Amino acid sequence: MRAAFGTAVLAGMVALAGCRGEPRAMEADALARLVDSLRAPVERATGLTFKSPPKSAMRSREQVRAYLVQKLDEELPPRKMRGLETAYRLFGLLPDTLSLRSLLLELYSEQVAGYYDPDSAMLFGVAGAERNQLRLVLAHELVHALQGQHLALDSVLDETANNDRLTAAQAILEGQATLASLEVLAPGQGVAQSPEFWELYRDQVQQQQSQMPIFRTAPLVVREALIFPYLQGAEFMHWWESSPHADTLPYGPRMPVSSEQILHPERYLRGDLPVRLAFDPDSAVAYEDVLGENEIRVLLARLAGSGEVQTVVPIGWGGDRFRVYDTADGPALVWCVVWDDARSGDQFVKRWGVGLKRTARPGYRALLQPLELDGRPATRYVLAPAGWARWEALPEVRIGG
Repeated sequence: MRAAFGTAVLAGMVALAGCRGEPRAMEADALARLVDSLRAPVERATGLTFKSPPKSAMRSREQVRAYLVQKLDEELPPRKMRGLETAYRLFGLLPDTLSLRSLLLELYSEQVAGYYDPDSAMLFGVAGAERNQLRLVLAHELVHALQGQHLALDSVLDETANNDRLTAAQAILEGQATLASLEVLAPGQGVAQSPEFWELYRDQVQQQQSQMPIFRTAPLVVREALIFPYLQGAEFMHWWESSPHADTLPYGPRMPVSSEQILHPERYLRGDLPVRLAFDPDSAVAYEDVLGENEIRVLLARLAGSGEVQTVVPIGWGGDRFRVYDTADGPALVWCVVWDDARSGDQFVKRWGVGLKRTARPGYRALLQPLELDGRPATRYVLAPAGWARWEALPEVRIGG
């Protein structure tokens, strides 16, 4: 699940831990001066130049919440929200009683101190936010303002793209902003060059999580959706700076297209692209999307009873696609994964098959079976009401489309 829009709170977590002083609220004139003072450092950190000066304004908490509601409903309209919610419930990633929309609104409201609005191309500070906090957030959000002047963000974050591809694109945008803002806040110190820094960074993020009551109790899939673009995106951008492409930016045709490429840059470097899967048309489809490697890892953490997502060793993901079907007895889920090799598929079935086939849903049955698609190893997972008519002829998936 891609985070619908960023709030930049994670960008300053490390710096916040060491930033103390007398709290001072920000006014509009002071906000404008702060934005102007950060403009040149942000340009130096990114290597990009503002085509026009960034504009800013203050917003009340009430105005911010109204904005969040509007943006959330634009990016996750009711039908898509219901489909996403149903899919993650069937995967066991969300409790049946949880309202995803309500949770996201509370999370964004809990976190936001300032933000960049691409529609108006303006930076906003939230009334009551402290100057030090806003400086940290704006150093990050100014990078997004720069990106907006050099990228067609609407096409980069095209909602018609699959979830995993959107996650990869967001990781580039947030990762670049996170890494650049660190240079703005600690110029010339090269803090991100130290291997110990990344461990410290993760520790600080976890510490900040514990201070956010709503975030702390949110399901793992939601927490990971919010954190992944910042942490993994920043690490990818750090890798990029010493890669063969270091004299460019991962924009346009060089934009990564999967969370696997973000997690494992060596796969990005060798052009390891996801296999595209397609189901046959069906009028009973309620929702359809791609999990991708990172969300599969969230699923595996859930099956293992762990609160941590392991990201080090590739799982052999080649591509996947799932569908949620409407049925008279409840929703049905069909999920197909293509694996890089037979060994990866076999390991997935052997290690996680029992957990996937064990369902606490009354009246449901589950199936996990190996397949072969155009000569490639694959698996198909089905969780559906026992009386579903399609059990006799399960939906087919093909490579391509």
